[in-house]
Amino acid sequence: MSLLRALRAQGQEATQAAGDHGAESSGPMPLDELADFAQHHIGDSKEIEFFGGHWSLEALSIPPIDVGPLAIDLSPTRHAVVMVVVALLMLAMFIPLAGTLRRRSKEKAPSGPANALEAMVVYFRDDVVRANIGHGADVFTPFILTIFFFVLGMNLIGLTPLGITPTANISVTAALAVISFVVIEMAGFKALGPAGYARTIFFLPPGLPGVMKLPMLAILSVVEAMGKVAKPFALAIRLMANMTAGHTLILLLMGAIFVLQSYLVGIGAVAAASALMILELLVACLQAYIFALLTSV
Repeated sequence: MSLLRALRAQGQEATQAAGDHGAESSGPMPLDELADFAQHHIGDSKEIEFFGGHWSLEALSIPPIDVGPLAIDLSPTRHAVVMVVVALLMLAMFIPLAGTLRRRSKEKAPSGPANALEAMVVYFRDDVVRANIGHGADVFTPFILTIFFFVLGMNLIGLTPLGITPTANISVTAALAVISFVVIEMAGFKALGPAGYARTIFFLPPGLPGVMKLPMLAILSVVEAMGKVAKPFALAIRLMANMTAGHTLILLLMGAIFVLQSYLVGIGAVAAASALMILELLVACLQAYIFALLTSV
């Protein structure tokens, strides 16, 4: 049996089981299950739910890799699958647009989506990357743009009926923050050299009296080292917290309908959730921009 047939069969079995469970558990949702209802839809798992269908990813599981006392599980989860989907969508969108920009004549302005893409690239290059990095900034423009569009895509796909937001997972945002941290520090080490890079950590203000140099060096070195670590930590927490908070509030409003089973509550919850979805659209774009901006600072 092929992999697709196995996934389809598992999805049909899960749908049937969910239907049987729903028939047996009709009635209002207990209030103490409301938090689990929200967590189930926000958290990561090895199944994908879409329009009532359930597709298990267990068929794609691989044995854990033992590294000393640790067991690293690289089996795909729904957040990992959605990240791959977003990456493929980004490639499908931007490779043809880049080809269009490359083929056009220099005297003729692009039109349509290519015009919007060029305007956004120029904005990020001039007002984000060059403004914050300075000399040699153009080398980092592709990286900053990749970070922005990848985070934006993961934020926006969570607002679709699929409802899976990888950026609500601290593991995803932490991985992005670590990548940004490594790129920043390696670029600084390359530009400044070993001695210059060391001075960014072991820093002494000029003009200090000799007796104060050693205490100030001990204090400021710790502060500078903590500052380097605090930046990726703040990037990861800020993005995860903002994406989790909005989705949790919307899910709790929807869950209140199942708890109270009231038409008035349903109308009010849907109206409030609709307004929050519009706000979430703004937050999704804003958080992607902030992540890219702070990466370039």
